[in-house]
Amino acid sequence: REFEAEIRFYSGDDPLDVWERYIKWTEQTFPGGGKDGNLAAVLERAVRALHGQQQYYKDPRYLNLWLKFGDCCNEPLDLYSYLRSQDIGTTLALLYITWAEALEARGSFRKADLIFQEGLQRKAEPLDKLQAHHKQFQARVSRQTLLALEESPGGDNMGLLEIAEPQRSSLADLKGRGKKKVRAPISRVADAVKAMNPNSQPLPSLQLSNTPSFAVFDENSVSGPEIPTLTPQSWPAPPVPRAKENELSAGPWN
Repeated sequence: REFEAEIRFYSGDDPLDVWERYIKWTEQTFPGGGKDGNLAAVLERAVRALHGQQQYYKDPRYLNLWLKFGDCCNEPLDLYSYLRSQDIGTTLALLYITWAEALEARGSFRKADLIFQEGLQRKAEPLDKLQAHHKQFQARVSRQTLLALEESPGGDNMGLLEIAEPQRSSLADLKGRGKKKVRAPISRVADAVKAMNPNSQPLPSLQLSNTPSFAVFDENSVSGPEIPTLTPQSWPAPPVPRAKENELSAGPWN
């Protein structure tokens, strides 16, 4: 009640301080989480209340608040992309470290390295901390690379991140199930069709007229990482937090 009253009647020049103390008190009072603490709701209210106040965009307290809110979301990677588009925390090393660690946990080692490289190019502070985390990341990927080479010694001499991050095969063959006769697998690509019927004519290429061209990002490009252009985006609503414990999940009707 004291924090709610202070937030409601606050007239100072640093409203972030009140929200920061409120969140710390909630974390210490309810360390196990739960509906009583309702930390996710407090974090969501805080980012809504402070949204658009650019004096906090380079403040580590404000970035830390956003990152804590990202932990309560189902897809924190979308939140990190939003922070970069709004230029929130882009001068702080913590944004790139947290973002890269989230990508590494999903096995996206190449994208994680690009995020580290972006932070290093921006000279995010503290720079020595960012460099240390990047070296630790490279050491972890190197160990996984050596293990992969030991398991497949006859493999090609691939790059460091190519071995650590397996490539996805597109247009894989379809597999039929059951005892009935099925016609799958069929690879619907021009080369496969031509191989089955050498006399067939090549498929005509599709051309779209009066359509603006656009560039497709190629993560396998040998060129160095480029810092994307920061274009402000509208923010109709924050990312959806995870289901709260006091809300019932949908189930079948009786």
